[in-house]
Amino acid sequence: MAERRMAPDRRGNAFLRWARISLGGLPVVAVDGKESARQIVDEALKRSALWRFPAYLTSTNGEVTYRCAVDDAERELFLKADAIHADGMAHVFASRVHHDVGLPERVATTDLFHDVAAEAEARGATMYMLGATEAANEAAVNAVKQRYPNIKLVGHRHGFFRDEAEEIAVCAEICRLQADILWISMGVPREQLFVVRHRHRLTAVGVIKTSGGLFDFLSGSRKRAPAWMQKVGLEWLWRTILEPRRLGWRYIKTNPFALYLLFKKQK
Repeated sequence: MAERRMAPDRRGNAFLRWARISLGGLPVVAVDGKESARQIVDEALKRSALWRFPAYLTSTNGEVTYRCAVDDAERELFLKADAIHADGMAHVFASRVHHDVGLPERVATTDLFHDVAAEAEARGATMYMLGATEAANEAAVNAVKQRYPNIKLVGHRHGFFRDEAEEIAVCAEICRLQADILWISMGVPREQLFVVRHRHRLTAVGVIKTSGGLFDFLSGSRKRAPAWMQKVGLEWLWRTILEPRRLGWRYIKTNPFALYLLFKKQK
């Protein structure tokens, strides 16, 4: 019984039924944000009373495409996910070059969060927010509560730990609170490592979604690019302008190779 409880539920996993397109070496799901949000809440509520292996969703963008191409260990972390969303317009453009029917849209994690939060608030699904600094986490939680006053946010915590024992204790607390949906905002690859290392300890959780810098955007400490820049795939440029020292070299290093991987002829 214990082994079955810890094992992935492959037969009843609705996320595995989504269509996939191979982009840059990763299987990316061809689904829009609204449908993703509905299915996330569906699965979270369905799994909430079962205490089974939670579903694990993550996202790819240009940097992830590059990192997974040059590091097999990181690629394995992503391949363990039940679904990988495209959080980059280059992925959408590339999918339409290679396929008659490509990705319907970019599913940015910040947009997906709001779709899921609205759905969860309406249907009573509970959430837990884990990650970022203590200040950013607190600010993000306050912003979410203000925007969704009836949401069931059962707990939150910053994303830094003294040791593995503290990580295990936090997992136990999340299970005690029985969060249906767990958002983890620690950045790549820390958040993926955390999920893979502790997924078997989070059996009270229905769905885990890795979130990158989501909490910083929710708190308002980072501003998103104007809508037109997002639409044409230039959000990376906006972020570089705001944080040139932190992001300039990263994008110079990763973007050209990622574009090559995405647009080269697929086998």
